Amino acid sequence: MTRIVLSLLLVLATTPAIAQQPQDATTTLTVRSTLVQVPVQVKTKSGKNIYELTADQFLVTDNGIPQTITLDDDTGSQPLALAIVVQTGGAGAAHLAEYYGLGAILDGILGNVDHLVAVVSFDSTAHLLQPFTPNTTLATKQLNNLQPGDNGAAILDGVAFAVSQLRQQPANYRHAILLFSETIDQDSNTSMGEALRLISDTNTTMYSFAFSSPHAARHEASKFTQAEAGPAHGCFSRDGADAEYEGHYSKQVLDCISQLAPPLRLATMAFVAARNSLRTNTAESIAQLTGGEFVHFNNPKDLQKGLVTIINDMPNFYSLSFHPQPPTPGLHDLHVELKDHPPFELKARSAYWIDDAK
Repeated sequence: MTRIVLSLLLVLATTPAIAQQPQDATTTLTVRSTLVQVPVQVKTKSGKNIYELTADQFLVTDNGIPQTITLDDDTGSQPLALAIVVQTGGAGAAHLAEYYGLGAILDGILGNVDHLVAVVSFDSTAHLLQPFTPNTTLATKQLNNLQPGDNGAAILDGVAFAVSQLRQQPANYRHAILLFSETIDQDSNTSMGEALRLISDTNTTMYSFAFSSPHAARHEASKFTQAEAGPAHGCFSRDGADAEYEGHYSKQVLDCISQLAPPLRLATMAFVAARNSLRTNTAESIAQLTGGEFVHFNNPKDLQKGLVTIINDMPNFYSLSFHPQPPTPGLHDLHVELKDHPPFELKARSAYWIDDAK
């Protein structure tokens, strides 16, 4: 079966909660738009980029419903805002020397377009080392002088902070994050549900470079809270559930999903799968949810090879866009493919959010 690989960068707007998902009591994100922009990268199996496709060769479905799409021109000259997010705490301190000298590669990633670059570090909290600037020399200086942090590794908090900084940059800029971290989040204050909404409701593509976490996340169980389980007394709620589900919440979730109409069922299944993936492999899931790349590295050679791939991939994409029909608030299951299924490779993000426009 043809493996379809597609790189999607979505712009839309809103911080949603599907009917079964309550609002977290923490951050509320409110960027409003109903336009979904989907930059798409298409390659041959040998890795060569394909440039000759037209809009009518793509099929985009939203919760299983085909969408009317347009193909935007002149994407190669679009300016870029890039946040480099580096774990300096915990096990990340042992890898800081591997990021020394990234300046030359940074120039290749940014290319010849107008650009802004920032550097964010994180341990148990996030720190802005270099605000957004067109001067890559300043960013390189920060990368060459990274200092070890405390024992924390709050990946989701670091990403959330970087996204908040990117949202202050010009709207006509593409937004991207280069994340250097271990694989599993440690001790973020950002809940899984909040992180999923944040990552999915953004026009930021995230490229993750990760080394193995030395131990499992210590607070996975605490992130699966009542607030994420479902509204009080609802089908997905732990409180007031039928006695038969006592100690078997996963069965309750599956039974609730089976009761939903097909479009909402797809969205709910995507939510459950994505949230669980964030919990078990944070860095990889962040990349997949945003249509970026994930590279697991064990040494500087692996890291350099992955960065070269990003240099080749980042500027080469199709930019599809559509207005969701229907624009139902909540999580949307997104799928993109080529209609005639040629032997090309695409990389597809699986979901995005629309908030209730109150």
